[in-house]
Amino acid sequence: MQLPWLEPNDPLPDAAMAWGDTDPVPGLLAAGGSLDVANLLQAYASGIFPWFSEGQPILWWSPDPRMVLQVGKFRLHRSLRKTLARFVADNRCEIRIDHAFGTVISHCSQSPRPGQTGTWILPDMVRAYTALHRAGHAHSVETWMGGELVGGLYCVAIGRAVFGESMFARRRDASKIALSALVCFCLRHGIPMIDCQQNTAHLASLGAHEMPRADFVSHVARARELPGPAWRFEPVYWDQLLSARNFLTT
Repeated sequence: MQLPWLEPNDPLPDAAMAWGDTDPVPGLLAAGGSLDVANLLQAYASGIFPWFSEGQPILWWSPDPRMVLQVGKFRLHRSLRKTLARFVADNRCEIRIDHAFGTVISHCSQSPRPGQTGTWILPDMVRAYTALHRAGHAHSVETWMGGELVGGLYCVAIGRAVFGESMFARRRDASKIALSALVCFCLRHGIPMIDCQQNTAHLASLGAHEMPRADFVSHVARARELPGPAWRFEPVYWDQLLSARNFLTT
């Protein structure tokens, strides 16, 4: 099967046209195109995301099934619960949103995914998501301790559709704290799930699971039309996890 090549102004193919299990690279949809804000918004709104390495063209993906974290099924293990309780009780610790987006994405670009020797967050991707941030559709959730940024993540948001991108940690559990804060934020604002893109053992351990691409695309189509929340974090949001017994696991 020939992979579609996109010129900068070409629309993306339908997500259902992505290569399947019998094709050379399952989930791969197209190559080429552009990373401008309008194209990225079209991609995410359609269940598609860019992911490519140095020396490759822009590659567009829509895997089937899709890995998602339903925030109501987040696994708050006992050890993480204790870590969060200490973090919340320490007045030198706080969660900030969009305070240092550029630093967060820079640190994420220096933290390869498990099993990878390089990064997919290349300079073109940094510029693209920085522009998306300025347009109000990319956000950083940041873990601060003693005035120092020690971990965080960045994500894409369209309405109430949230797409996780990458995390980093400079201290133990700092990225998990940021993810827990994003879960609290989503619970507070009625956002039911966070896109995780691809299946990893780490994500599965936190409660993420696979869902059919068609169901995921339908969810995004509904959620993107809902009014988005104000992207700020209040300490009271921690009650969404720490006061809920159903999030405690062994």
